[in-house]
Amino acid sequence: MTSPVFKTYEPPQTSEKTVWYQIGLPSRGQALYQIVQEGVPYTTYTKLVELSGADVKKLSEMLAIPLTTVNRRAKSGRFSTHESDRIVQFVEVYEAAVRLFEGDREAARQWMKSPIKGLGGKAPMEMLSTGVELDAVIDMIGRLEHGIVA
Repeated sequence: MTSPVFKTYEPPQTSEKTVWYQIGLPSRGQALYQIVQEGVPYTTYTKLVELSGADVKKLSEMLAIPLTTVNRRAKSGRFSTHESDRIVQFVEVYEAAVRLFEGDREAARQWMKSPIKGLGGKAPMEMLSTGVELDAVIDMIGRLEHGIVA
């Protein structure tokens, strides 16, 4: 029997407790699509740095956005569509991790930094620069949520 794939995570509706709400982004729908097309504001990035516990440089590395580009976006005020997509994908993973740990952001941050056997011994934060790796992290979170040993 084939095991189910749990990569269709949908963040909960926006509330004050979600990462989405705290960084000022809608969690889905047309409003999110439009923001990604127009470019995520740099202020959203700084809020994400604060919430995730990563510094500006570390987050840029995780997202595969060069630090020089991040610095240029600080001046221009917005990220490109592609960069915005990477940011939104990170938010999706981070929100899923926070949800996995029932709202405990510190536990989620620690889990994201820890090597995971089911991810080939890599930490989830090391696997966010490509879509394939990001999907593996989302799958892992889904398996853990459903009690499937990783």
